Amino acid sequence: MPIRSSRIPRPADTSGLRVDALHNRERILGAAREAYATLGLGVPMAAIARRAGVGVATLYRRFPTRESLITEVFADQMEACVSVVDDALADPDPWRGFRTVIEKVCAMQAANRGFTAAFLTAFPDAVDHERERVRAERGFAELTRRAKATGRLRADFEQADLTLLLMANSGIVAESAEDALTASRRLVAYLLRSFQADHLDRDVPLPPAPPFELRHMRGFPPARSTG
Repeated sequence: MPIRSSRIPRPADTSGLRVDALHNRERILGAAREAYATLGLGVPMAAIARRAGVGVATLYRRFPTRESLITEVFADQMEACVSVVDDALADPDPWRGFRTVIEKVCAMQAANRGFTAAFLTAFPDAVDHERERVRAERGFAELTRRAKATGRLRADFEQADLTLLLMANSGIVAESAEDALTASRRLVAYLLRSFQADHLDRDVPLPPAPPFELRHMRGFPPARSTG
């Protein structure tokens, strides 16, 4: 049975901050969320400070390390990911729960380029982050076991196949977030059917195809600014 936890503790207590300091903190978080979502976790702290319109010293006063900023930015996504796994474990249909986890996690990944890296990265000082990540992994392993027991999931599915799926999904590059999500949904639908042992869903229509042509592969992966 899954062990539900309360909301993931925030890395910082903001109750004692002055109004201007709190405003700067929210500007930093907003700029970091936008930068990590579109460019990934490689965006320099100085670039985030520029995006937020604050000095680098101000950024480091609020977030002394890159890891502290990343864990704060992705706290909500981490909580959502763990909740998805918990809800799937509570579903009486293990195959539906298994499928739902993959669909929702891949949608999160398509919407935010930094999500997977933040989820998988081990931050030594972020104890709560690491605990929740491990709990989600163990929950998915249990969900996999149950789905196999029903005969709906192929017996030879391995945890490594989830990694392969996420790697493929993370390779989607589109001109808009909407196109990326459309492409992700179709890719995931194809892969989920390959994971099935019984193929009961083979006549269910796939999600719509994204508006991609071979010319969209030109220059892949595209260069991205970190400024």
